[in-house]
Amino acid sequence: MAQQEEEKIVQETFRWLHRHPELSYEEVETTKRVREVLQEHDVTVLDSSLQTGLVAEVGAAGSADTEGPVVALRADIDALPVTEETGLPYASEIPGRMHACGHDFHTSALLGAALLLKQKEAALPGRVKLVFQPAEEAPGGAKKVLETGLLGDVDAMFGLHVSPLFPVGTLGLRAGAVTASVDRFQITFRGKGTHAAHPDAGIDPIPAAAAFIQAAQTIVSRNLNPFAPGLVSITHVEGGNTWNVIPETVLVEGTTRSLGKEERQLIRENLCRLAERIAEGHGSQAEIDWYEGPPATDNTPEWVEVAQKVAEQQSLSVAEAPASLGGEDFAYYQETLPGVFVLVGTGHSYSNHNPKFQVDPAALWPAAQYLVGLAEAALQHILKGKAGGAK
Repeated sequence: MAQQEEEKIVQETFRWLHRHPELSYEEVETTKRVREVLQEHDVTVLDSSLQTGLVAEVGAAGSADTEGPVVALRADIDALPVTEETGLPYASEIPGRMHACGHDFHTSALLGAALLLKQKEAALPGRVKLVFQPAEEAPGGAKKVLETGLLGDVDAMFGLHVSPLFPVGTLGLRAGAVTASVDRFQITFRGKGTHAAHPDAGIDPIPAAAAFIQAAQTIVSRNLNPFAPGLVSITHVEGGNTWNVIPETVLVEGTTRSLGKEERQLIRENLCRLAERIAEGHGSQAEIDWYEGPPATDNTPEWVEVAQKVAEQQSLSVAEAPASLGGEDFAYYQETLPGVFVLVGTGHSYSNHNPKFQVDPAALWPAAQYLVGLAEAALQHILKGKAGGAK
């Protein structure tokens, strides 16, 4: 297949995906489209328990030689509940649904890498697993992929994400955390409802909730190391339903973010203690529900060096990726697998998740080629390490 034809497939797939966005765990047509393109080009799709999304493989699949190294490349495939306002000729055709985070780009780039790797299959010194992951935005799709067991033999794993911070032709790399751990909390301050004219006959949960909202910010400003990023954001407050009744409960909901494990635990412990003690001081109770999301990403320094060398070989510019308190469930893979999460410059634009967010399709083919180069370099690097006795 000529390179021009492969690139055409990638561009057409990107536009199709952008017009047909699907939410987390609903990516049925997206999965079907990806599967069809892979199978048309004889790329092996592995059997799995995934309802949406899939894992494919190129390399020594099905042969007797399964002792070689294995690396994985991952792209997420889901969209967001956002109404598109870009005016693009291939804008979303589904109201209230949009690829506002570039997952259509990720999927198309990985599909292009799959086609290129298939052509080089006989020369690959190992296998490359291609993970088209559902439900990153849920988040939790990474856990579903891990539960399949298909990554049990993987030596290293790589993912990419579009970035409106960099121009086309620039990659963002950083050792250690690039994105933050993400936790969600719901705290119900429970008192005793009564008539507003007789507050002494009840227990008002509103002052307790208000005191907590104010005090919660001191967790970061007075408990965290000033050089350690972290935040507590209160995003949802709900209590009462009329003007002359003191309510029974007040709900306070929000999120916490951090780049370090210790900071993550410290924020949680202090926030829960603060809610309980403030509630107690007001004669009420604090019922806490904590929803632990993905940890912080953790790029392996050794693999960052490999990723940078590949970029230089392909004449791509490399900039230091800024640390972000946004979340990314690629971090679930990095709890057990070394590797790198790479930012791909797609031209300056509105930020991710904005209705006007868009990427420059000119970055697609270079991203696909970069993934191929990264996979090949990773396989060689693992082989060299094994030959030298390194792990």
